[in-house]
Amino acid sequence: MQARDVMTAPVITVAPDTDLREVLALLVEHRIGGVPVVEDGQVIGSVGQGDLVHRHEIGTDLPDDARSWWQRLIGGSPRAVDYVRSHGLHARDVMDDTVVSVNDDAPLSRVATLFESRQVRRVPVLHDGQLVGLISRSDLIRTLAKACTRAPQAGAPDVPVSDETIRRQLLAELSRQSWWLGDWSDVRVAQGVVTFVGLAQRPAEKTAARIAAENIPGVRRVEDQRLLSSELPVM
Repeated sequence: MQARDVMTAPVITVAPDTDLREVLALLVEHRIGGVPVVEDGQVIGSVGQGDLVHRHEIGTDLPDDARSWWQRLIGGSPRAVDYVRSHGLHARDVMDDTVVSVNDDAPLSRVATLFESRQVRRVPVLHDGQLVGLISRSDLIRTLAKACTRAPQAGAPDVPVSDETIRRQLLAELSRQSWWLGDWSDVRVAQGVVTFVGLAQRPAEKTAARIAAENIPGVRRVEDQRLLSSELPVM
């Protein structure tokens, strides 16, 4: 799937000079966590809930003693930045000007990686440099929910699958994983019950193998009889 397949469009945006009260009203009215800031068709930043945590109106602005005395002595400018963010009256004053975006044909794996690596909650989607949509973490969750609803349930009684088909599909999945050591392990399937035999290096590998099997339609139960390398007797 690509970004365009799951993005929310059209996007609610604000201009750099938008009054902060209007920004807050949009967040509350539409129950959203943030809005992109757009100027001349280009995304130049965003205002999210995290940018509005420290505000003087509700007494949550950072006090002067929030930093150590030597930080205040050698670095006065951060306090000025804090003041701007806690007292600013327009979107440009409080926005995060770090823009993390993707093109509309970007794979969802790219979006998910950005959420994790850049610690962002929403990503603007662009087409020819213009904003066409927005993807939030909740959009990915909704997409996941739909995919899980459509996917056949492993072990479902109304899915007739032969043991050989189960074994073939499972081995195909396992062979694509770097943690699977086929020379040390084997898979047996009887009446929908998958049994792993042989040797595994780590407990996590046994857990991963179980999950791989559980995702195969027709699997009724999974048993892992493999020994861990740490359990082998010392010669």
